[in-house]
Amino acid sequence: MPDHLTLEQRSRAMKRVKLKDGSLEKLVQNELRTRGLRFRRHARTLPGRPDIVFTKQRVAVFVDGDFWHGWRLPAWERTLSSFWRDKLRTNRARDNRNFRKLRSLGWKVIRLWQHQIATDLEGSIARVTKTVASR
Repeated sequence: MPDHLTLEQRSRAMKRVKLKDGSLEKLVQNELRTRGLRFRRHARTLPGRPDIVFTKQRVAVFVDGDFWHGWRLPAWERTLSSFWRDKLRTNRARDNRNFRKLRSLGWKVIRLWQHQIATDLEGSIARVTKTVASR
């Protein structure tokens, strides 16, 4: 992306990037289906459009990339340009707002991070299945 674009122009350009069903998300969905769980994907009516939704149990699952959602951002944000630092801070603030909105509506929210899925897929899936079973 050219450096001469304003923050607003860059933000509009990034909004046009539509990454749905990334490989991590598909992996989690396939594992859940293998265990016999049924769910909806990308619920447009819920804050943040969760990646996986168990409507009856009111469980919303987000599969988040470490970079795009700023996992441990304060530890490495100094290595970023101001554009990316601002972008990731905005993403994190939006994620927190959506988390609070969903909780206030009575939803249990699970956030699966990229590194968690990569290092412990079984544990990540167990978190979801255990939560769904308990509700």
